Amino acid sequence: MACIFDRGSYKSLSILCVSVILLMASILSAPAAEKTKNTVDLTTAIIQVAKKNIPAVVNIEVTGQQEVVVPSFPFENDPFFNFFFGTPRAPRKYKRELRGMGTGMIIDPQGHILTNYHVVGGATKIEVQLSNGNKYTAKLVGTDPKTDLAVIKISAKEKLSYVTFGNSDRVEVGEWVVAIGHPRGLSQTVTQGIISAKHRQGITDPTGYEDFLQTDAAINPGNSGGPLLNLQGEVIGVNTAIISGSGGYEGIGFAIPSKIATHVAERIIAHGKVERGWIGVTVRDLTPEQAKALKLEAPKGAYIEDTIKGGPADKAGIKKGDVITHFQGKEVVNSTSFRNEVSLYPIGSNVTVTVLREGKKIDVSLKIGNPQEMAKVSALSTKERLGIEVRKVRDKEAARFGLEKEQGVAIAKVYANSPAARIGLEPGDIILEINGRAVEGVKGFNDLMATFGQQQLTLLVIDFRTGSTGYVKIP
Repeated sequence: MACIFDRGSYKSLSILCVSVILLMASILSAPAAEKTKNTVDLTTAIIQVAKKNIPAVVNIEVTGQQEVVVPSFPFENDPFFNFFFGTPRAPRKYKRELRGMGTGMIIDPQGHILTNYHVVGGATKIEVQLSNGNKYTAKLVGTDPKTDLAVIKISAKEKLSYVTFGNSDRVEVGEWVVAIGHPRGLSQTVTQGIISAKHRQGITDPTGYEDFLQTDAAINPGNSGGPLLNLQGEVIGVNTAIISGSGGYEGIGFAIPSKIATHVAERIIAHGKVERGWIGVTVRDLTPEQAKALKLEAPKGAYIEDTIKGGPADKAGIKKGDVITHFQGKEVVNSTSFRNEVSLYPIGSNVTVTVLREGKKIDVSLKIGNPQEMAKVSALSTKERLGIEVRKVRDKEAARFGLEKEQGVAIAKVYANSPAARIGLEPGDIILEINGRAVEGVKGFNDLMATFGQQQLTLLVIDFRTGSTGYVKIP
């Protein structure tokens, strides 16, 4: 900027000129200062994220036991063989020790560590190594298999570093991210990439609560349970799974969003487990044809296939054929996202659901139900739907058929003239699967029955008389 003046007005004009220059400088520099404040220096960002978070990322070593069933000896039931050589006396089962490794992140000064369920679930011993090399024995606080998350805890006299969490809902596709973990035992490994996609579902467990962030940051075996961070150094995901033909990094990794992870961690620390809300509906995604018939711009929402009699939705007046478009004012993308949102709300809380019915949107208020209510209603539904009552598989039955703990349910009672009776099911038969999904105990059985509602059911059943396994269909 140039200033022109004569000698007589030198003093006043020079003051005015300086003032104008300062004013212009402040105006021009304000956006730059604001820009500097809200952006990240990419030349040092990953360095800063690593320095801040490596001390809070731990290496986890687990020891567990696996029960191995010894195959039957080829001639053990042959009288001729036994007469000459005697009956083999090898044990039917033995236990072998298994070792595994993974990653975790310290989430508070008390020493709580968040990791994956598949890292520590079933472990008999858990050891944690900090970034400074110090080792501690950890105890299991609680697990949540449905989200593949777990919390363990160490008691340390030293001051512990811990991570901070960001808002995973604000993460955008294309955003730079950093992963820290212990892939294949290589401690304190830092990799970088971007968010490749959001809301990935059906990756590991179709019955689980999945809403993965997809990333191309290098994730390998051993990274499980480690943090996925934004460039502000905040955890926005828990690295959990990869899709790979080789078993190693191929650029497709998945992380549990921090929104789900923090909710689960808080519940486990407070109660030792996670109890999820339930409203008593069977939902599925809309087809493009249905969306067109309903005059929707896109097939978004959750279509109500059925409501469970006596459940919260049924009591609130939600009907079969309704389409849930919004939950608590938030747009419902699909049936899975709707189920995930419901699960995050406390039991007993009042919520508003917007449904599309005969071309009109209606707001419906209902109360989130509890698991005990679900189990009770599901048990009644099982009695009406199949005509059976089920129980836990006994230890003798599990040993006889080579079943793992909590695998399947046994039929306790079959009612006369019921669908189960008509196809020949009997008390003592064991149900292993419903529509291709494994049954895990009585609760798991009831959950699946509620999920499939009035759909045709195909059961994988063990005949208790012969030990043979086969599929049966329930009309």
